[in-house]
Amino acid sequence: MRPRLPHPLWLMLLAAPPVAEVASQVPDPVATFDLAGHWEGEIELPGSPLQVMLDFAAADGGWRGTIDIPAQAAFGLPLEGVAVDGERVRFTISGVPGTPTFDGAHRAGEIVGGFAQGAARLPFRLGRDAVAPPARPQDPLPPLPYGEHEVVYPSGEVTLAGTLTLPPGPGPFPGVVLVSGSGPQNRDEELYGHRPFRVLADALARRGIAVLRSDDRGVGGSSGDLETATTVDLAADALAAVELLRARPEVAAERVGILGHSEGGLVGPIAANRSAAVAFVVLLAGPGVSGGALLPVQTERLALAMGGDPQTVAAQRALVEEAVDLLSGEEDDATLRAALAEVARRQLELGGEPARQALGDDPQAAIARQIDRLLTPWFRFFVLYDPRPALMALRVPVLAVNGTLDLQVDAEQNLTAIERALTAAGNPDWTVRRLAGLNHLFQHATTGSTLEYGQIGETLAPELLELIGDWILERFGSE
Repeated sequence: MRPRLPHPLWLMLLAAPPVAEVASQVPDPVATFDLAGHWEGEIELPGSPLQVMLDFAAADGGWRGTIDIPAQAAFGLPLEGVAVDGERVRFTISGVPGTPTFDGAHRAGEIVGGFAQGAARLPFRLGRDAVAPPARPQDPLPPLPYGEHEVVYPSGEVTLAGTLTLPPGPGPFPGVVLVSGSGPQNRDEELYGHRPFRVLADALARRGIAVLRSDDRGVGGSSGDLETATTVDLAADALAAVELLRARPEVAAERVGILGHSEGGLVGPIAANRSAAVAFVVLLAGPGVSGGALLPVQTERLALAMGGDPQTVAAQRALVEEAVDLLSGEEDDATLRAALAEVARRQLELGGEPARQALGDDPQAAIARQIDRLLTPWFRFFVLYDPRPALMALRVPVLAVNGTLDLQVDAEQNLTAIERALTAAGNPDWTVRRLAGLNHLFQHATTGSTLEYGQIGETLAPELLELIGDWILERFGSE
């Protein structure tokens, strides 16, 4: 899962080791320069530079600006405190924990200096020229042997926008709706320069399977507000996409299913139990237990992979379990907030100075914002929702796949629970596969750490693409 808190940028940079003497890389000021316009560059994360794009404009005697971080599907984040003094420039990304701050100087057409967020200290460079994105060899290149069509369709009061990929020929083809993991995702599920849903749609269309992938609520061309939606709302969106596919003359209406990644693996079974229109369900790293059971394991495995001390990590896991218990109770809002604040205080003590730095100049305000996010309808639903009854109610074919190096949705915890639920239900057609050496994004990985995601050139393991295509076509490939 990619929980909707904290911000992905915070997670990535807090895990990066400090870089000594960043300030020594800042050149001495020479003369005033014009900050206005477009800049591109990189924050030098260990092993994988993070591409950033910034735009500045003069406003009311000062400056305003925005930053894009394409690898994290973050666009138009506002900047605050933009200050130019001679050749020096300083600014902060607004609303992100850890007060991510750029502090640099201009020389020879570039801005170079230090980036700080929490305990992380990293060099950065900006220039006027475009920066080449990281190599992603599986990204499809034209000419494409299939058609792509932009679509817009309603889901209640929300309007969703997506891309329909249709194989060549008249059909009718089997079809699949792709549902992304948690957090604001565009139709390609773009993250760290990878576009896994684009790669998956390409692979399936080449094998004669129609694919619909869409922007999440409030992302790209879709309206609505993801922050106020729960997983049940997202299941309604998936069913709206299923109906659009079923209405296409090129698609076999009785052979349309849902494929969900991560949180999308919760969406598929909910939707399939609400409508007989869903012919099959594919779960990629889908949870088989509640979020309340999943999060402590996720916390422990990620922290250990990043070199955490086992004793400290065990204490961190215990605090997550305590917070989950609080969210699962029936305390009034004021009592719950006070109890969560106490857990946060103990987490802060456990994390030491790096954790305090991560919260910026006003740690109490930062903690209050995090508690606000913990109390959103989405997060509380995620913590409490047990997917096993929905899995036991399924009567359609199910494929569940996970990687053995998935640190976010542990394969043994979740696939074992899925197997037990499907067995207990007596579902006659289900397949569970553990793919060796693959991480949460289904890349061949070394440790499974989130820090590897952007460093790996592979977007999706070929064996996963082959498995999904084979499984669908064996059941739904012919009329």
